[in-house]
Amino acid sequence: MISGAVRAVATDAELAEWVIDARQRVMDLVSDLSDEELLGPKLDIVNPLLWEIGHAAWFEEKWVLRVAGQQPPIREDGDALWDSIAIAHDARWDLPLPTREETIAYLEAVRDRVVERIRRGNLTDEEIELVLLSVFHEDMHTEAFTYTRQTREIAPPRFTDADSGRDPWDHAALEAGPLPGDADVPGGTYQLGGTRDMPFVFDNEKWAHPVEVKPFRIARAPVTQSEFAAFVEDGGYETRDLWTEDGWKWRDEAESSHPVYWRHEASGWRRRHFDRWLALEAHRPMIHANWYEAGAYCRWAGRRLPTEAEWELAASAEPDGQGGITARKRTYPWGDDSPSTERANLDWRAMGCVDVAAHPTGDSAFGCRQMIGNVWEWTSDTFGPFPGFVPGPYMEYSEPLFGTTKVLRGGCWATRSRHIRNGWRTYYGPERRDVWAGFRTCAIDS
Repeated sequence: MISGAVRAVATDAELAEWVIDARQRVMDLVSDLSDEELLGPKLDIVNPLLWEIGHAAWFEEKWVLRVAGQQPPIREDGDALWDSIAIAHDARWDLPLPTREETIAYLEAVRDRVVERIRRGNLTDEEIELVLLSVFHEDMHTEAFTYTRQTREIAPPRFTDADSGRDPWDHAALEAGPLPGDADVPGGTYQLGGTRDMPFVFDNEKWAHPVEVKPFRIARAPVTQSEFAAFVEDGGYETRDLWTEDGWKWRDEAESSHPVYWRHEASGWRRRHFDRWLALEAHRPMIHANWYEAGAYCRWAGRRLPTEAEWELAASAEPDGQGGITARKRTYPWGDDSPSTERANLDWRAMGCVDVAAHPTGDSAFGCRQMIGNVWEWTSDTFGPFPGFVPGPYMEYSEPLFGTTKVLRGGCWATRSRHIRNGWRTYYGPERRDVWAGFRTCAIDS
């Protein structure tokens, strides 16, 4: 279903620029890699990057040029090479993939044809919707390219855009300190999900429906590295009662006694950021924690994860002055203005997390900070459909993951500002700790 407000997202010129920018970000994230690094080892949690960059362009070609534009395929073998639904994950390393040069030529050909179509004007609502779908899909993949580099211990990327990125090792510039304490959030009837006047929503956000939320107290900031280190040092990974049955099984199978990318040295805990080991940054949010680890920490701390409805309410609702909430929902925690560098850590600009007290102008109405950007946040909910769910044009985007993954909210430092907002839902398996994910907690009596 096409949203009637889809034309409000961007002008034709902005759409064309987004297509160009998304493709440039793909190139920036892989251009420094050798041919061997573009393939890399066969791992369950990443794709071969040579395959994945071709897939991103194929997806755009399929939806914008072939489905909406009724054009013939640019490559006759495209579906056999890059259709992620039809091609099993482990088979992607063994495909007869085009060379780096041939793949880049394909990326450029798709980009140029899509931009040409946009600049001709008179786009239909369907074409606009599918251009947005392909850009946001590519944005999600470029975020994934970034954590692939982290997983494989590759140096942090460098970007051609002078306004994005910074020296990834200038960590003093990211210091702002801790932000302890809870925000008191009133309960009430809250409309969870996307509304029909929104310019673009994925199918798993459709549509807003009333949920009753009791008053609760939620941490103003995500759990920090120093707070999580206290859990580790107190035997959190060895205390069976802190873990669910599935979580303890994961911990045993993973042989995990501390967070991934952490190691203990004589000087204390250190963590790996891309290809370098750094001392823990006490006031940065915990990152690369999975849902099981987040739950175990919560039980140790006498806290709990927020529900998805609580998280979204804390991020987007406004108090009515009488102990309840108004009917208004903010697009972002601070209001409806687009994200800025002052309000949120997005778009790779910090090249990592900043301290949890940073970006005070991005607070929600209840004083919750960094609910957009810095680190994705686990919620307690299993990913599932909202009432009346109907798959969108990309039918495999959500439905196959219902019931097996957990909901995260808020985006991270490598998320694009053009698509993230309070209502955006993403989802990963509870065992995944390679993604840029952390969590905040709620008081147990709420």
